[in-house]
Amino acid sequence: MNTVSDTVTSAVPTVFPAVGTALSINVNKVALVRNTRHLGIPSVLRAATQCLQAGAQGITVHPRPDERHIRAQDVRDLSALLARDWPRAEFNIEGNPFHNLMDFVRALRPHQVTFVPDTEDQFTSDHGWSFPSDAQRLRPLIAQAQALGARVSLFMDPDPLAMAAAKAAGADRVELYTEGYAASRGTPEADAVLRRYVQAGRAAQAAGLQVNAGHDLSRDNLTEFLRAVPGVREVSIGHAFIADALELGYTAAVREYLCCIAAAAG
Repeated sequence: MNTVSDTVTSAVPTVFPAVGTALSINVNKVALVRNTRHLGIPSVLRAATQCLQAGAQGITVHPRPDERHIRAQDVRDLSALLARDWPRAEFNIEGNPFHNLMDFVRALRPHQVTFVPDTEDQFTSDHGWSFPSDAQRLRPLIAQAQALGARVSLFMDPDPLAMAAAKAAGADRVELYTEGYAASRGTPEADAVLRRYVQAGRAAQAAGLQVNAGHDLSRDNLTEFLRAVPGVREVSIGHAFIADALELGYTAAVREYLCCIAAAAG
């Protein structure tokens, strides 16, 4: 049987696109299933490998202090895997910079860090940073991460008025928190909610920020979102992707999401 390293050595490295929307796969839920037993399966490294081989341009993890899914060793192992076998793929580490995130940034120097204002016991991310109230405490940490070579993205609600303040704090990108969009589809509020994301995306770009997006994006809603919101550089997708991969397999699921992105561009 081939090891993960054997499998990826002959693979063609993924290129993170200079233009268009990149797909980063969040592998947290793979670790969540693995952690229910002590057998080491499913393998986080194998999942990441198969996603990259299928054409995903990056891997995302969100290591929380309680290690309920991704563990510190997983983050280190994924960093080594990408550096060794996928040097042109992006490694994005999400988390709260006031908890454990900055330790990973200093030790591993990922391509991108996404600052998320979650609490230690929070079930899942459910809101973005608040400006101007968070600006002063974020500014030095943004500068630290950038000095270590990381692009900094701030997890943000779709508030057009906050985007200039996020830029003023030093951010390179914002990640629009898209649960509100996903939850509104099929309701009378859907058009108004999507308009808010369009306005936030445009305001971010006008302020000099690039735009990422994530949270509850899926095969059902991704194309519509990307068609509406201009210039999204990256989507990170985890929960819906893993649900699809359980039925389709990693390779087919990645290809389905890449088709959604291509349909939006077309």
